[in-house]
This record gives sequence, C-alpha cells and structure tokens, in this order.
Amino acid sequence: MGHREDLLEGAKRCLLHKGFLRTTARDIVKESGTNLASIGYHYGSKEALLAQAYGELVAETSDAFEGPDSGGVTAEPGSLERFRQVWAHIIGTMREPGSVWRLGIEIAALGDRLPVVRDHLAQQQRDAERALVALFLGIPAEQVTDDVLDTVGRFCTVLMSGLILQWQFDPERAPDADALAEGLRRVLEGTGRG
Repeated sequence: MGHREDLLEGAKRCLLHKGFLRTTARDIVKESGTNLASIGYHYGSKEALLAQAYGELVAETSDAFEGPDSGGVTAEPGSLERFRQVWAHIIGTMREPGSVWRLGIEIAALGDRLPVVRDHLAQQQRDAERALVALFLGIPAEQVTDDVLDTVGRFCTVLMSGLILQWQFDPERAPDADALAEGLRRVLEGTGRG
C-alpha cells in the first residue's frame, strides 16, 4: 500500500477506537506509519480524510448486506417478513463491539464543528439510502427510482437514525426486528391503539 491507502486504513482504526473529535492528525500518522504532510497532500485535511474513512467503514458494513453474507434476507421482496429480516441484520451490526453506527451520533452532534465531514457524508447518504431500499425491494440499486428513494429511502434513514440512538443510549429497551415489524404491521392495519 502507498501512503494514501495507509492513511485511510489508519484513520479507520482511529475512528473506531477514538471517534471523530478525539482523533488527531498525529494519531492517524502514528497508526498509519506515514507523516503529517501526507495527510494534506493526499486528502487536503484531517477532516476530509476522516470523512473518507467513515464513508469506507459504512460501505464495509453495508457490503455485509449483499450476496451470500446478506444475513439470511430471503423473504419475498416488499413483504413484512423481509422488512423484519433486513432490520434484524442491521440491528445485528449495531450490537457488534466497535460498531461504526455510533460514529453517526457523533457526526450529528458535532455537525457544525465538522462541516467538511457533514457535507461529505450528506452526499454519501443518498447512495446508502438507495442500497438499503434495493435490499428491501429485492432489486438492483440502479433500479431504485428517485421517487422511491425520496419516500422509502428517507423513511429508512429516519428509522435507522432512531435505532442507532436507541441502541447507543438504551440497548436494553431498544427494539429488535420483531418489534419493528409488529409495530409497522399494527400501523398499517390501524390496530396500534390496543
């Protein structure tokens, strides 16, 4: 690997260990075996490098949702059972030690202090929404229309954000996939009252 790749790998390790705010340029250099000047040369700034590293961490987690490692997502596309299966797999990644999802909370809380990171990730969010919707619908991501992305994709993002918060702050009471599917079923049937 070259310095660019070494920096990226070092930044990913630092993020998982220290988070955005506590990671310094010196931490990244120490972890990557590079030098301070290489951060500016290859990425422009520490913040841009961290944004890229976070995006790669999320992509690596998302890759686990495709192919043979799809977490047992086998139910009929668009079904309530598929909804449950997808969320079970996502929640499983939230339970893992050093979960990348906790970093999303830090970004939300520090958004104005990390504008480069926030802006970079806002651009990546649409691609992530597209991949998630494709998984729910059982179609290639390229077939997800903008209309579906603007509705189902945003719904999934809001649900994901809430789950991340609950799994970080109160994992004992955070819903599992069965509770999410049952809640959605009750809402759709209009039986949420009792």
